[in-house]
Amino acid sequence: MDCRRTFPALLIPLLIASANSVPLREARWSVAEPNRLSENLLYLPADCAKPVPKDRMAFQIGEVAFRNPLTLGGQAARAGLSCHSCHKKGRDNPHFLFPGLSGAPGTADITSSLMSQKRGDGISNPVPIPDLANPKHKVSRNDVGKLEAFIEGLIVEEFDGPAPSPAVLSGLATYVRGFQPEHCVPNRVMRQSVRADIAVYTKAIEAAAFAMKKGDQQTALAMLSGARAMLGTINERYAPAALEASRASLAAQDATIAAAMAQLRDGKPFPSKSIRRQQRKLFTTLLRDEHGSYYDADVLARTLGLDPTASIGKLRK
Repeated sequence: MDCRRTFPALLIPLLIASANSVPLREARWSVAEPNRLSENLLYLPADCAKPVPKDRMAFQIGEVAFRNPLTLGGQAARAGLSCHSCHKKGRDNPHFLFPGLSGAPGTADITSSLMSQKRGDGISNPVPIPDLANPKHKVSRNDVGKLEAFIEGLIVEEFDGPAPSPAVLSGLATYVRGFQPEHCVPNRVMRQSVRADIAVYTKAIEAAAFAMKKGDQQTALAMLSGARAMLGTINERYAPAALEASRASLAAQDATIAAAMAQLRDGKPFPSKSIRRQQRKLFTTLLRDEHGSYYDADVLARTLGLDPTASIGKLRK
């Protein structure tokens, strides 16, 4: 047995279990101070990426992959970390604080042995998480191939993940290239909402159907995996006991996507009609119950022990 591989596998669950008790994975790698945690869980930077029309589907594939922990693979996937965890909406994340990986909030050790045995150097040297919309970049975005090679290296070497399909790699590069400083409005934020997360899920389903039309099974499976990841993200927000109907609908949709993935692996057609038929009812249920979920500022404030009338969530409504 390779003990170097086994130790991180055991360590990450222990680190996560010792973190914040709020029942959302994102809270486990966030600053624990309640007001800052509330802000982190309720708000995202406003969109600052603009897809070129001819690259719309590649951009969409990249956005889904960016949100899916399985894109990174390895220990990051086990912990539930995605590219989006560090780079919220492609920006930085001043609230990111992962045990054993961060120093000060908003930093991460990119050569941590916790995440990779390939680039791990055994030294704690966390650095600030970069804003992908910053005009100064470590790797040129204009030279075709360089950004793609850099991203593949991050996945395969920094996180010990599997090499993405050519379409997913191209999509990630297209998505990152879409972040341009001229598209950004300083200090502008958007509320986290089930509608926004449903939109990413829908993009994943559309991208999977597109990939299958191209005969690209690997990318279609990656997109369906991304769809399931978004269902899981939404399910966490619907943890309050009163929202059992929403959780049941999410579980049923997840089972449908899992069955679709099994069908694709068996060489069967993509069952888009059955997926879309069931998801209409799901969306109606989720939107109806959102006010009782952890997307709601008051519900989250009470869970964090904050006064809902004075919380950051209430002030920004």
